[in-house]
Amino acid sequence: MCSLRSGAPLIVFFSPTDTDAVSSSVLAGVQDGCAPPCLSDNAPGDPTAKPPQDRERRSRRRGLVIEYESDSIDPKTSRWEPQSWERQLENIREMRKNKDAPVDQMGADKCFDRDATPKVMRYQVLMSLLLSSQTKDQVTSAAMEKLRGHGLSPENILHTDDKTLGELIYPVGFWKVVKPVVSTTRYTQPCKVFYQSKDPDAASLKMFLQSKVKYIKQTTELIVRQYGGDIPDSVAELVKLPGIGPKMAHLIMDIAWNKVSGIGVDTHVHRIANRLKWVKKETKAPEETRVALESWLPRELWSEINWLLVGFGQQVCLPVSPCCSDCLNQGVCPSARRGRSKAKAQNKAQ
Repeated sequence: MCSLRSGAPLIVFFSPTDTDAVSSSVLAGVQDGCAPPCLSDNAPGDPTAKPPQDRERRSRRRGLVIEYESDSIDPKTSRWEPQSWERQLENIREMRKNKDAPVDQMGADKCFDRDATPKVMRYQVLMSLLLSSQTKDQVTSAAMEKLRGHGLSPENILHTDDKTLGELIYPVGFWKVVKPVVSTTRYTQPCKVFYQSKDPDAASLKMFLQSKVKYIKQTTELIVRQYGGDIPDSVAELVKLPGIGPKMAHLIMDIAWNKVSGIGVDTHVHRIANRLKWVKKETKAPEETRVALESWLPRELWSEINWLLVGFGQQVCLPVSPCCSDCLNQGVCPSARRGRSKAKAQNKAQ
């Protein structure tokens, strides 16, 4: 059997005299993709075949193209990978091993009722991710707790009026932490982050009721009417639901269906991937980052990477004033190096 790599044609060159000298026994069995079935102009045993000395001599060599079954991989093109990504990943794992970030206690995989039926559990996972858009885990978790106390099933939500539903999830999108949040891990000194916030006014509340509540009701109606009370089991169907985008769909597939369909890229994953240069060129949107990451990151890491980077972004690699001096990746992070170089340049200028 041949062990040639698939992906691109193999070019085999023979001169006219070479092909005449190759015996049919050498070429036997080549029809499986290792070589063409016959290199001569005439089939063996053909009485009309001309002797080698009477054939037209050609000065150039002949190229024989052998096609493989798969053309998906080009061996001439090596897959791009960011520098030091494996070391950076191991450092992040080390910093995340305590599992003490908000996502570890209040993420979407912690917000559903484990005693509910499988259908209801999957529905609750979808609802928690639907509510989590642009909302902190603490706020989403509080809203989910109130919803579960009310009865978070498709049938019960459809029988709940909009006003009651709005009151149950009222904090989502409005209440934010107004006191300093201290991020402390074994590897970092306390890092304070302040969030500015104000109570919602009547106009904001009205807009809120017209968005989140509407999405919840419309999505629930579709789940009951089109999917028999269960959530869709594919990304293509999930993104058809109101308020569900690719990021949420991939996370739903992972948490609710235990199927890895892609990387869930939120603002933390998007920010950190660009800071670490895990994208070949800077990306502007999370979906663009997802495509870039999936082009090189091994598939077996797709599920873990969201959880790792979200918690890392909540505690260390903060949006503003990241704790670079306490990060294990300080020496291998391109963004941190730029910061130190800039500081040195400023010191020299002074």
